[in-house]
Amino acid sequence: MDSVLAASGNASWMLISASLVLLMTPALALFYGGMSSRRSVMNIMMMSFGSLGVIAVVYILWGWSMSYGTQSLGGVVANPFEMFGLRDQIWDESGNYIEGASGYSNVIDIGFQLTFAVISTALISGALAERVKFSTWLVFSGAWATLVYFPLAHMVWGGGLLSHAENSISAWIFGTEGGEAIVAPIDFAGGTVVHISAGTAALVLAIVIGKRASFPKHVSRPHNLPFTMLGAALLWFGWFGFNGGSAFAADGLAGLAWLNTTAAAAAAMLGWMLIETLRDKAATSLGAASGVVAGLVTITPAAGALTPMTSLILGFIGGILGCYGVGLKYKFGYDDSLDVVAVHLVAGLWGTVGVAFFAREGGVFTDDYAYGFKLLVVQIIIAVVAMVFSGAITYLIAIALQKTLGWRIDKEAEANGVDLDQHRETAYDVAGTNNFAHAGASMERNGQAPVIPSRTDIKE
Repeated sequence: MDSVLAASGNASWMLISASLVLLMTPALALFYGGMSSRRSVMNIMMMSFGSLGVIAVVYILWGWSMSYGTQSLGGVVANPFEMFGLRDQIWDESGNYIEGASGYSNVIDIGFQLTFAVISTALISGALAERVKFSTWLVFSGAWATLVYFPLAHMVWGGGLLSHAENSISAWIFGTEGGEAIVAPIDFAGGTVVHISAGTAALVLAIVIGKRASFPKHVSRPHNLPFTMLGAALLWFGWFGFNGGSAFAADGLAGLAWLNTTAAAAAAMLGWMLIETLRDKAATSLGAASGVVAGLVTITPAAGALTPMTSLILGFIGGILGCYGVGLKYKFGYDDSLDVVAVHLVAGLWGTVGVAFFAREGGVFTDDYAYGFKLLVVQIIIAVVAMVFSGAITYLIAIALQKTLGWRIDKEAEANGVDLDQHRETAYDVAGTNNFAHAGASMERNGQAPVIPSRTDIKE
């Protein structure tokens, strides 16, 4: 009876966690939307919602199979056809729900992992604000998830090259014991799979696609900071499912992940605002919101391996590094519109590598090497492999799409606003801009050329 109640409680927690992580994608839309200009807010929000639509479909078709299938292809990815369309993954031959590895129905785990794939892809969109075709973004979303995210999920969580399995890189370097690597890499909830991979992809795309016409002399200011703060708050809320759910049970580990997540986010927010105050003489709401997200990113790989005290340290440093990371785009000249590289790549790298300094001995993934050089080596290796893999594949996808569908909207459309060009609507009906959009759509339906207002027709 106790085991039945435990399984039921764990199933409930995982369904709640999956719902929380799903909420993170609309929350990201708010976070990015507030940071964008008034003429691009709907486009950047649509990119998040578009990713949700595309990735949910491809995950059911082949994403689960590629991530967690048993037919591994060299430890890099699993056979996409083995479980295509979730074949034989929900019910057994008798019609009963198949029990997953954690003791509750396998279909719950599938839903939970689907939400991770969605948010990971949507994160990348922030680097491309105000200048890319929506249709190309949708194609990229499906291609990137298929060729980058699903293989990385298999490598880290599916028993592949970056896991603790006996065929992993860690096992090759430091040996095995009992069929597993002696020094097991730590990625509790997705430092490599989610944040390093998405941050690297954002950097590559920003370079390949190029700068906005106004960058860096005239950068659009955030048009609605309350949106951004609300988005950050909802991301923080959803992150309890992201990290707490990665315990796969309603137990003490989930509670530890919850507390560590809160500690790191709070400390990172203070760290970010401290740098702003020392450098700019003012702490900003945008800095506070960005600091929260940087802290959440930092603690993601380490949430089950630290104490609340060490989470404060890890998060505080993550906030500082994220704040300084924003300046990299001006130093090196790439146009990462909404600072995906600083918040996700920089903070994600620190969280993945920094856990080696603070992992508590006897923690869920740690062993006698918790404070040793060997764990540090392993963490650096998984971070570098994730960066190289994501960067190389993203580059190939980006170039292929550039030469076929094309990435950029034209210069006039960029000046008038990507919302109007790509969606025939605007967030705010200023000077009748939405009237232009609806009139244009109506004329197109009647076979007439649509009327698109020029930049001089739309008053700021």
